[in-house]
Amino acid sequence: MDFGLSSEQEEFRGAVRRFAEKHLAAGARERAHAPGYPWDVARLMAKQALLGITIPEADGGQGGTLLDAALAIETVASVCPRSADVVQAGNFGPLRVLAEYGSAAHKERYLKRLLAGEAVISVGMTEPEAGSAVTDLKTSATRDGTGWRVTGSKIFTTHSAYAEVFLVYVRFSPGVGGIGSVLVEKKDVRLGKTSRFMSGEEWAQIYLDDVYVPPENVLLGEGGFKKQIAGFNVERIGNAARSLALGRYAFDAARAWALERRQFGRLLCEFQGLQWKFADMKMKLDAAQLLLYRAAANADRGFPSPEETAIAKAYCNQAGFDVANESLQVMGGMGYSEETLVEYCLRRCRGWMIAGGSIEILKNRIAEHIFERSFPQR
Repeated sequence: MDFGLSSEQEEFRGAVRRFAEKHLAAGARERAHAPGYPWDVARLMAKQALLGITIPEADGGQGGTLLDAALAIETVASVCPRSADVVQAGNFGPLRVLAEYGSAAHKERYLKRLLAGEAVISVGMTEPEAGSAVTDLKTSATRDGTGWRVTGSKIFTTHSAYAEVFLVYVRFSPGVGGIGSVLVEKKDVRLGKTSRFMSGEEWAQIYLDDVYVPPENVLLGEGGFKKQIAGFNVERIGNAARSLALGRYAFDAARAWALERRQFGRLLCEFQGLQWKFADMKMKLDAAQLLLYRAAANADRGFPSPEETAIAKAYCNQAGFDVANESLQVMGGMGYSEETLVEYCLRRCRGWMIAGGSIEILKNRIAEHIFERSFPQR
């Protein structure tokens, strides 16, 4: 068992690092606090082949692995935390599901622009009355000739304020087997007011008012829910990678601070209490990285194990937040200030403990694997 990266992976990581230092280091703090989507970064990343890393070459991607994409997130985040979101958007979540299950026409119409950094796709999953209980969704798809009429609403939809196309979870018929997904273009969606998460990310409630969806825009019909969730597990790999990466960014900032900041005539790093804090943080980061890499490396046919993904995401989410929080404490007022990005990392990591499956829901899934049985919440 080899815990080291291959020479190709090391070379790839080095190339990404050089790109990030050249193009993303300047303006990293301002970029983190700017509203909207960093389209300039997306176009740069497209040229650098950092979008579509895991997408087959035949579909316009790079034909790489999930671990390659996770490495790209970590490396970009070490220089510019905000820009790691662009790697996520261009490799995980709805884009990946579109690439896996979309038709040639879908890929020509949507995927091409997504991989060029000219557009983003948003997933419409969560509803006002269906959060962790996603199978309670009520957004309906009813027959209208050869197509469908979709009616409902979605909330907390990342990128919804500027997405070009939405992958929307819908109910074709009762039960879990009746859930599928459709592609809806921005022009057919009514957006509510733009809101912000604590992280600073923008989102808007989307309303689907009897929207006509032609048959060719049905991505996964009835019975497609399990395939969608398999794709959602890939989203969790990206989520976990960002949590780990931003926790490490905060750790590195706090370490540099402890090596130069003096109090009571001594460097902070010379106080045993802080030494133990850093030791605890380092152990959490290393353990999280191993769990993340296991989930990514053991991915089966491009989709990772639900159990390994749940473990990786739950641990990386908690570790990233804990490390960012302790790093902020080490840095005191400077860590709490927007003069550094430590407070930004803390806020972002806190959100990922909810998004993509809360830590509590993930623990439920892990317990089901432990006991080899399901535990209905109703």
